[in-house]
Amino acid sequence: MKIAREIRAVEAHACGEHGRVIVGGVEDVPGATMYDKMAHLRDHADFLRLRLLREPRGYPAANCNLILPSNHPEADAGFVIMEQVEYPGMSGTNTLCVVTVLLETGILPMREPVTELKLETPAGLISVRADCMNGKVTRVTFRNVAAFATHIDVPVEVPQLGTVKVDIAYGGMFYVIADARPFGLRLTADEGGDIVRIGEMIKAATQEQVKVRHPLQPGFEGVTIAQLSGPPLRADADWQNAVIVSTGQLDWNRPSTWTGALDRSPCGTGTSAKMATLYARGELGLGRDFRHAGVLGTVFTGRLVEETMVGPYKAVVPTISGQAWITGTATWTLDPTDPFPEGFTVGDIW
Repeated sequence: MKIAREIRAVEAHACGEHGRVIVGGVEDVPGATMYDKMAHLRDHADFLRLRLLREPRGYPAANCNLILPSNHPEADAGFVIMEQVEYPGMSGTNTLCVVTVLLETGILPMREPVTELKLETPAGLISVRADCMNGKVTRVTFRNVAAFATHIDVPVEVPQLGTVKVDIAYGGMFYVIADARPFGLRLTADEGGDIVRIGEMIKAATQEQVKVRHPLQPGFEGVTIAQLSGPPLRADADWQNAVIVSTGQLDWNRPSTWTGALDRSPCGTGTSAKMATLYARGELGLGRDFRHAGVLGTVFTGRLVEETMVGPYKAVVPTISGQAWITGTATWTLDPTDPFPEGFTVGDIW
């Protein structure tokens, strides 16, 4: 694996959620598949994730993607997703950012009015349709990996909150999903402090009490992210949601650690997981648009297009549609005398 002194990136956001896309400076990541490459980065080169997501180059809500050549015969490209505390198998907002960067910067050819791609992620191969006009990607729709619910209305004992009924579902990572209404939350941006505190507490308790593992990809195990869900605030949405991204390890003895960062978007894998729970409840069938709003009022449109099985679980294949925008370009460097080669976190915002 080779990492140049200068790493080139394109900065983007998908409906509000930041997505940095590395387009140069990292080469020859070992591994036959994107999962193998992800595992190599996680186990042998995690300094890259830390360097680009922590201060002074990153911030708590930042995400990063590394575009890599794929060995899959059907894939046009591959990418590995890096977040603050994990390497998720799949991410909707990061997919939107990666597709937009690939096409708008010319890494892959854009064909108007529609460009179709296949991309390899650590969770598997995904199909992508990009609507394009005048050199701009105006909408991205991707066919996600199969989503499925493992638990519906399971009680979890959460310190200070009491018994909380949660759903657990996989949409590219394992989500714990709880109703926001018992906590008096409408899931708006101004409630961010309360949302992240409650979400992280529910996630930590669920991790301790409920064990889950992907039956076909045992490397993906355990709940790693929380979602609070509630009734919509805009007339053209079906549900409102807030996804909480961890920024460190929660310690029950230190309330200052009961925090995280809000996903600024409606969240693609979170939307997939939510649709899987609604399908399991008999409340959402195939072929119907599902409009999921986030804390900024932006909306992703999901749709269940196929029923399948994932091991013992009844599963559904979702599509997610949304848009991303390029916000700039950057060249990130590391001076050999820099005392913080892996960045740093400070407890005032982390």
